Amino acid sequence: MKILFIGDIVGKIGRRGVAAVLPHWRKKYTPDFVIANSENLSHGVGITAKTLQEMMDAGVDAFTGGNHSFKAEGMTLLDENRFPVIRPANYPPSLPGKGEMVLVDKKHGKHSILVLNLIGRVFFREQFDDPFRALDEMLARHAGKQYAAIFVDFHADASSEKNAFGVYADGKVSAVVGTHTHIGTVDTRLLPGGTAFVSDVGGVIAVDSILGENKENIVRSFLLQQPFQHDPPESGLCRVGAVLIETDPDTGKAKKIQRIDEETYIE
Repeated sequence: MKILFIGDIVGKIGRRGVAAVLPHWRKKYTPDFVIANSENLSHGVGITAKTLQEMMDAGVDAFTGGNHSFKAEGMTLLDENRFPVIRPANYPPSLPGKGEMVLVDKKHGKHSILVLNLIGRVFFREQFDDPFRALDEMLARHAGKQYAAIFVDFHADASSEKNAFGVYADGKVSAVVGTHTHIGTVDTRLLPGGTAFVSDVGGVIAVDSILGENKENIVRSFLLQQPFQHDPPESGLCRVGAVLIETDPDTGKAKKIQRIDEETYIE
């Protein structure tokens, strides 16, 4: 079982970057599922029906989210079940959307995977429910069910929290991949219990940017201590951050995880 996961796709350049490389990746790596983090699809913040459909047309099967998932058209779309998109489960339960989904292998119809989405607490101003306990509660609801893999997008800021979560989840799930910081980390590895892990997959962002945003806006916000407007570059060199994970569908254990980052020029 192969799962290709693409990190935070930021704005138009990110969407076009995925569209440019994903058809090639599908042929080269033959993934059973392609999942991507969607929270920054719409000009760097939130999701819309148009941007989700654009990514599905490019070859993405399903989407996870994060702290921007409810922005743009998110509050409506997450409640409609029009698209295979989830948001972090440890938000207040009254909010639209859900934190998990089951994907069925379209090619063979034999295997299904459970995809979970959680958000960390360190450095966020919101007071989310404990993601560690939330994971246990989610897994308990699926106890006794057979999945070829259990995949977790842990949307968090601090590498310490991400590492701690990975250690806690080791052996319970097939993979824990970190998102949110838009910068890929070099700690891609298999944990002792058979869980694939990386602190952050990295984003799909303009190389000549700060975390995918206009450089001048970000520098100005540090100098003046004022909020910045989301204004991601729309052209130039784009880095597509992703990982490819292989699992044993009989045991649910990960066999391999590798980075497959690629750069492509967007006019």
